[in-house]
Amino acid sequence: MRKPFVTACLVAVWLSIVSGIAFALPPVQRTVLDNGLVLLVSEEHSLPFVTMYLMVKTGSKDDPAGREGLADLTAASLLFGAAGRTLQQINEEIDFMGARLNSAAGKDYTAVTLRALTKDLDRSVSIFMDAVMKPTFPENEIKKEISRTLGAIQSSEDQPGYVAERAFQKALYLDGPYGHPAEGTKESVGKLTPRMVKQFHQDYYHPNNSILVVVGDVSQQELSRSIVKRLEMWPRKAIPESKALFSAAQKKQVIKVGKPVTQSNIIIGNRGMSRDNPDYYAATVMNHIFGGGGLTSRLMQEIRNKRGLAYSAASFFEARKYGGSFQIHLQTKLPSTDEAIKVAMEDLVRIRTELVSPEELEDAKKYLVGNFPQKLSTQSRIASFFGQVEYFGLGLDYPARYPSLINSISREDIRRVAQTYLQPDASITVIVTRLKEAEDEKVK
Repeated sequence: MRKPFVTACLVAVWLSIVSGIAFALPPVQRTVLDNGLVLLVSEEHSLPFVTMYLMVKTGSKDDPAGREGLADLTAASLLFGAAGRTLQQINEEIDFMGARLNSAAGKDYTAVTLRALTKDLDRSVSIFMDAVMKPTFPENEIKKEISRTLGAIQSSEDQPGYVAERAFQKALYLDGPYGHPAEGTKESVGKLTPRMVKQFHQDYYHPNNSILVVVGDVSQQELSRSIVKRLEMWPRKAIPESKALFSAAQKKQVIKVGKPVTQSNIIIGNRGMSRDNPDYYAATVMNHIFGGGGLTSRLMQEIRNKRGLAYSAASFFEARKYGGSFQIHLQTKLPSTDEAIKVAMEDLVRIRTELVSPEELEDAKKYLVGNFPQKLSTQSRIASFFGQVEYFGLGLDYPARYPSLINSISREDIRRVAQTYLQPDASITVIVTRLKEAEDEKVK
């Protein structure tokens, strides 16, 4: 039986948009089952579809040393067979219903998603839950997936953007949990085995380590009849305590990687913040002005529009559960590499030292608040959004609070967070470019 709301609330969320248009979200109900599973439900009956979004709180951050890519391989392998169904049978049933079933692991968590017609809910949920609770992990399919992953990694090494990102993450996070790609490396993926996959699943895939969001054309009665009973059969289990140390480099570095490219791919960045940091909202506004606002951002105006130095110029905060990064991304002609970096750093120093204009601040606020409903424009987006809201502890009233969180930011707040989280003296610069030497060069 369900607990009578260990923690539960019924939330009807309304957002007042700057334009004066009211944006409504269906009510979201939060329940914690006896086995520890957090269940979020939002009824929305405009279309005969249901979306289920299961977030398992494990990702590549939990990959054991030397087994990088294991979380990603485990997520993919869930759908290779379950409870007597083969991969082919799962695919045929899902296709016949016109449903979609996917799984993928990121750095912090794994997401298993289902979208199906309401009339097929019983059948589709059965496949969904079997994949999570009773995967068979067929050895032949796992070996095929390992081969596909190795091939994808090999191909990505010819993509300058991927090479730059991989080098930046490794330099910033050192040997920590965020320092390797979620898909792993050539060295680690080739050592993974079906037995490792089974053990990883046994360690982390449990209801007390999961959040399930259900959005769409389903009633509470239907949930109780067809979904909750299945969920209650999922036994809880102790989750391994993470022994990972989340650290980041604190010294200035320049890393050059030689590739036969026609333009330079550049990442400049430093340690950032976790998603639950109270400064996240001021940093969001600051970044929009600096480099996150597309063609209107300072970086694009200065580097591309005025000087013609770069094909693209942007910045963002990557805020994760246990930390994150601030990054500037540039693509420029080979002869313009040094000048583009110089101008980007000048803009960075400027936003750290000078107050932004009142017009820049107002425009950023209007855009961020006005664009917020786009994050909640489909069932899938709503499900993913509230999964993350729960995971990061933001509160179900977060959509209603978001406008005030953004609108409360001052010009002084912008300068303060820029001084705190943009660190030119501790920046890591990765440049994937054509070098004179045939081998990679590293300059500190």
